[in-house]
Parts: sequence; C-alpha cells; structure tokens
Amino acid sequence: MNEQFYEILHRRRDVRGEFTGEPVAEEVLARVLGAAHAAPSVGLSQPWDFVLVRDARTRETFARHVHEERAVFAASLEGERAETFSRIKIEGIREAGLGIVVTYDEQRGAPAVLGRHAIADAGLYSVCLAIQNLWLAATAEGLGVGWVSFYREPVLAGLLGIPDGIRPVAWLCVGPVRTLAGTPDLERHGWRRRVPLPEVVHHDRFTQRDQGPK
Repeated sequence: MNEQFYEILHRRRDVRGEFTGEPVAEEVLARVLGAAHAAPSVGLSQPWDFVLVRDARTRETFARHVHEERAVFAASLEGERAETFSRIKIEGIREAGLGIVVTYDEQRGAPAVLGRHAIADAGLYSVCLAIQNLWLAATAEGLGVGWVSFYREPVLAGLLGIPDGIRPVAWLCVGPVRTLAGTPDLERHGWRRRVPLPEVVHHDRFTQRDQGPK
C-alpha cells in the first residue's frame, strides 16, 4: 500500500481561513493543472477549462456576491442552526490570491460523445474528477484548496466572460497555507458529523438504514 497517497487523501481539506496570501509558484501551478487535465473523462471529451483569476478587483467583486448569497442562506436558518452557521467562514477568495474557476463545456466532443448517450451528466462528472485531481495534487504540493459554492452561476459567468453554453462548476481558492486543519471546519463547528464507512456500504442490493437525527 502506498501510504503517502492515502495520507494525502485524508489530509485534504476544504480551506477557508488558513491561506497565507503568498503566490503559487508557476512550476507548481503547472503540475497541479497538469494533474487536473490528466483526469479521466467520458468519451475522452475533456470538457473542462481552467480560468485563473488573480485580478484583485475581480476577486473582490466575486467575494461581495458570495457574501450576499451567504446572507440569503443565513436568513433561511433559525435557532441553533443559525448560531452555528454564523461562526463558519465559507470562503477564502481574498486571502488565497488565486482563484481557479473550472468550467464544463457540454459541446466538447459533441455530437457523439462516447458513453454519454444514456447518462447526460457524465460530462459533468468528468469535470468533478478533474477538480478532485487538482485538489489532491495541490495537497501534495503543500497548497490549500477551498471550493466556493455560494454563488449564482449567471453572475460568475458574466463576471468572467464565460460564453453561453459553458457552465462554471467551481470557483476554487488556491494558495499556500499556514496549516491544514486536522478536522474539517463543518465537523469542528458542529454543523455535521462524518458518516462512518459501514453506514454507506451495501451488498448486492441497496438496503434501508436509520435516518435519525444527525
């Protein structure tokens, strides 16, 4: 067993507040993007693009939009849930210094994308594999990555000039970090607990499981 590989898998974190603000070395960035681009994809379509966002004004504009969406979500919460969420930092857009926006082009390789005729989302799954490759490679390089999901896709597309028909899947905050937390933020703040592996493993058929309070 390659212990280093598994150590990277378990050390990976969704980073928000630990970025140092230092730039990512170009040779390191090239390796990380190369790992992402080496991901498997349905029909070898490679339906992803990577938009590198360093411009401070663009990041500031996006950060303001994200915090508006955070407020929308916060308004839907009550009681203990609202109190817990108020303590959770959801992004490191300004702190990271680099945003990598990963997009999905449904027309890449079309009209006959081998393997996608029965599962339309297979191309989107491929983009997620590229993101996972990027995340693990960044972790191996000592970088942090944070996936920002509090945004409206049309707003981000307009901000970056993404053409119609191409979907922004993720804004990833990427950069050197002071440390990677031993425990995920959402678990540490009590938002959610990890589900033990035996609870999600089934044999031959999907079986019912306890759906009690989390």
